[in-house]
Amino acid sequence: MYEDLIKESQEEDLEILEVPLTGNLKGLYCSGTIAVSTNIETAAEKSCILSEEMGHHYKTHGNILNMEDIRNVKQEKIARNWAYEKLVPLHKLIEAFDGHYDPAEYLCITNEFLSAAINHYKEKYGTYYAVDDYIIYFEPHLAILRMF
Repeated sequence: MYEDLIKESQEEDLEILEVPLTGNLKGLYCSGTIAVSTNIETAAEKSCILSEEMGHHYKTHGNILNMEDIRNVKQEKIARNWAYEKLVPLHKLIEAFDGHYDPAEYLCITNEFLSAAINHYKEKYGTYYAVDDYIIYFEPHLAILRMF
């Protein structure tokens, strides 16, 4: 997945750099360039970080580093929501369910990112959402039922 995101980014004329970042920073976006920390050990986590930074490219603008400003917090949420829907589309959750796969492994994302994506969908749709012949329950935990 990480390599696919890099390829997609390059097709959009985004420059992807893997560089050492200090503190808790794992990724940054600025003017068509995305920096991903070299301190990230797994491709799954790199995918999560890169997709969020891509969300900043597509959905936010300006310097939003100051998280004490509510406008910046909102822009951060917009970028994250874009990343959740990019890496955890509902049809892929259904594919994982149908194939009896662990969703995080199937999607090549971290368990934390999957949990946050499920929370995003719960905020967006409520307790459950119907997709084609399936009902996806977001609470009390992820469950997918096929309707016959």
